[in-house]
Parts: sequence; C-alpha cells; structure tokens
Amino acid sequence: MKDEYDFSHGKRGQFYRPDARMSLPVYLDEEVLAYLKQRAEAKGVSLGELVNDLLKHDIGLLEAVK
Repeated sequence: MKDEYDFSHGKRGQFYRPDARMSLPVYLDEEVLAYLKQRAEAKGVSLGELVNDLLKHDIGLLEAVK
C-alpha cells in the first residue's frame, strides 16, 4: 500500500445507493444443506424459499413463548 493516496479528483457519494440491499451469506453444515436441498426438491420449491419458511415458522414459535 502507498503511504498516501490522492483523492483530490474523487466524487463523494458516487457509488452510494440508499436503496441497496445486502444479502449476507449463511453457511450451513454439509449434512444440513444436503437434507434441506432434498426436501426443497421434493416439495418443488427453491432452497431459499424452504429455509425462509422454516425460519419464519421457528420465529413464530419463539415469539409465542415470550
């Protein structure tokens, strides 16, 4: 790395996007991923849809016992 960088021609906020959404990676154990892939395929849904449905269900259960 250089000791100093010249930002005199830089444009503030050039790449800022207030509506940008971040998708954070989620790492599953191999056996969990294999099982969920199999279940998603059997149900005819995407892996993401299946995982979101399972998590929403679990959130509902957690909220019910508060």
